[in-house]
Amino acid sequence: MPQKFDIHIIGCGSALPTRKHLPSCQAVDVRDKLLLLDCGEGAQLAWRKTGLNWQRITHIFLTHAHGDHVFGLPGFLSTMGLLGRTAPLYLHGPSSLQTYVEFMKAHFFADISYDLHFEAVDTTQHRCIFEDRSMEVWSLPLKHRLPCCGYLIKEKPGQRHIQREMIDFYEIPTWAINNIKAGQDWTTATGEVIANSRLTSPADPVRSYAYCSDTMPVAGLTEWCQGVDLMYHEATYAEAERALAQKYFHSTAHQAAEVAHAAKVKRLLLGHFSSRYEDEQLLLNEAKEVFPETLLAHEELKITL
Repeated sequence: MPQKFDIHIIGCGSALPTRKHLPSCQAVDVRDKLLLLDCGEGAQLAWRKTGLNWQRITHIFLTHAHGDHVFGLPGFLSTMGLLGRTAPLYLHGPSSLQTYVEFMKAHFFADISYDLHFEAVDTTQHRCIFEDRSMEVWSLPLKHRLPCCGYLIKEKPGQRHIQREMIDFYEIPTWAINNIKAGQDWTTATGEVIANSRLTSPADPVRSYAYCSDTMPVAGLTEWCQGVDLMYHEATYAEAERALAQKYFHSTAHQAAEVAHAAKVKRLLLGHFSSRYEDEQLLLNEAKEVFPETLLAHEELKITL
């Protein structure tokens, strides 16, 4: 059974909160390691509804310095301290956010119970900015009114699965199991070579998630996000407002679908909706004309890859 890779939508509105949507915030749960993507106003209150554990958050990835993506940080970080967090927390984002983080540390968190680190991300480069044994996080250069980047979260390939009945049949000792999982054959005491393919089954396919908000259509996403399992792409406007999308460096739902189609992603998730739309079905319909495997984000939505 594949290990956990879940996306939790905490907020998917744009700059103006509504009775229906909160500003941008998501949690990605990869093998029980929690990453937070952006932290708009109201994030900590909405977080309560997810049932997720605050203390499992290890890294927060911020896309840019607009308030609807970072105004929730002070309260969120403060609550972590009030709950007794001691593990260090790492914030990643454009260098323009470092002043904001240092201000919070100086004025709100002088006696915070954990270490808070900020690591600047070059928003002009597509590169790996974090990795551990099970995943990588890559920056995705976006095109907005100020430096902005999205994030691509990818699993690392796992080991092959042991066929227990074959291990028992050939009486393979426990000390050799990890080598066989890594792809090695087995040589019996009589010199017979048992192919690894007889002893194991293929590893689980790696999964990936691309978070692209806020941005105009970016040609590079077609290459960087090729074949990802799920792409979240902002869809602030409908086609009738394409001129506004261009003016404010956003995308229409139709444009988001064109990016997803060109990148051959498996599914597209639309979000960052303008408050002008009480019903986002219009945006979904326009996107599906280009890319049928499209979904609408909404608060409390959970998607398992």
